[in-house]
Amino acid sequence: MKHTFFGTILPLLPMALGSSQLSFEQFCTSGLEGYAKTTNHGQFTITNVTYIPTGAISLSNLTPTNLTNTAAFCRVFASVPYPKDNHVAFEVWLPDKVNYNDRFISVGNGGFSSIIDEISLTNALNSGYACAGGNTGHLDSDNNGGSGAPGVYLPFLHDKEQVEAWIHNSIAMFTSAAKEIVEKVYERPPKYSYYQGCSTGGAQGFALAQFHPTLFDGIVAGSPGNWYSHLALSFLWNSVDNTSTSYLPQESLDLITQYVLDKCDTLDGVKDGVIENPLICDYDISNLECQNSHSSNCLTKQQIAQVKKIYQGPKNSHTGASLYPGFSVGSEKAWIQQESVLADAFAIPILQNRVFNNLSYDATTFDWNHDVKALDETVGILIDEITPDLSAFKAHGAKMVVTQAWADPYNAALWPIQHREQLQQAMSGNIDDWFGLFMVPGGGHCGSNPAYPQVPGTWHSLDTLVSWVEHGQKPTQMLSTQPADGTNRTRKLCLWPTVAHYKGGNPDDWTSYSCQ
Repeated sequence: MKHTFFGTILPLLPMALGSSQLSFEQFCTSGLEGYAKTTNHGQFTITNVTYIPTGAISLSNLTPTNLTNTAAFCRVFASVPYPKDNHVAFEVWLPDKVNYNDRFISVGNGGFSSIIDEISLTNALNSGYACAGGNTGHLDSDNNGGSGAPGVYLPFLHDKEQVEAWIHNSIAMFTSAAKEIVEKVYERPPKYSYYQGCSTGGAQGFALAQFHPTLFDGIVAGSPGNWYSHLALSFLWNSVDNTSTSYLPQESLDLITQYVLDKCDTLDGVKDGVIENPLICDYDISNLECQNSHSSNCLTKQQIAQVKKIYQGPKNSHTGASLYPGFSVGSEKAWIQQESVLADAFAIPILQNRVFNNLSYDATTFDWNHDVKALDETVGILIDEITPDLSAFKAHGAKMVVTQAWADPYNAALWPIQHREQLQQAMSGNIDDWFGLFMVPGGGHCGSNPAYPQVPGTWHSLDTLVSWVEHGQKPTQMLSTQPADGTNRTRKLCLWPTVAHYKGGNPDDWTSYSCQ
């Protein structure tokens, strides 16, 4: 049922919640109905309010376990308008007053999708946060279910305001409104405000630091695609038809991964099936080239060239300049997506819908010199957030924690390292005072990598950020837990450029490693 009200409920909210005659459930279902207020972004409207009892939400098929809400909460549905008759739909989840920890968190999105991340909201709620998430300013139902494909019309990519809202602005649009709702419900503003997102959500985190630097006290940006236009270019660069002589089938990718593990696994002092620091893994892929006839234990000359191409990353065809870093040693097993899926899902839809406005555009004709400029001018300015100057964010006293897995099958792991170097060069002082990058050996995209099931897939980045923001504990390490194989193995993630080295004891315990 939709409730919309533009009357005098706002001044009555504190008294209503404070009254012993109203339970939290009663306040949720009656006191909040229709609440609306003018914000810096215009009026937001609450469209529905629902009280959710403990255990009523069940998110199944999750690794390692199913997830439910361990606290009752008030679920607020609302929307904020923005230009050209657009809206950002959002939800605010408000735990019962006895469970509220005086913290607020907004969560990000993934890919092209407008789906609100209920997993992250549930985890935050269970930890006592008032939390909010939004739909990026466009609807999956209007945009091929939130996924791209060649020749498919995606309306949001034709609407400049929706494109810019997607990554740059949608989080900020609803966060201001959500914070006002939180303040009215609990009769005080949150003591601390955080943001957490991964993938596109990681890009949204960098957008917040760049364009909305005073909105949060701390930001977690995981697997950040903040150079999104060129991330899409890397998908196009790596794609290859499965009938091509250079195509790498899964058995070839498995062969390469095992070869590099044999060469470099023990460089950190322990044999655990993971390369701790791929940058010091020195090997020559040409050693795998078939000498006579092709077999499953070697690669053809064309396949060797494809491997080198993916390691190298896209280059400008005229200047030879790097357009995006290549993939790292140890990530090969998951390259099948780079070869066959990601260009169709992201690069080609962006080129067809936004850059060339032609759904018949043939991406094999892409000019790696002139067309790169067209991409930057039509798309990059709307979706990238790569400024090396985040002085306003730093001056606000805010902190940022970035996580990036070395074996991420989507985002080249070297990009966050390169961007950290750009920030350090452009800004004065020690970057570690406000920005912390943690690389994850054997990790995947925003979590576990099926190629490395023994590697913990939960990275305690938010806990690390909270300790930094609220207690001044500058992080040098981070705990990671819950590997996909179901064991109790833990790993130590180190503040880059330090890496974990085995110092003795149980190799499956994170305390057996030191960051050096």
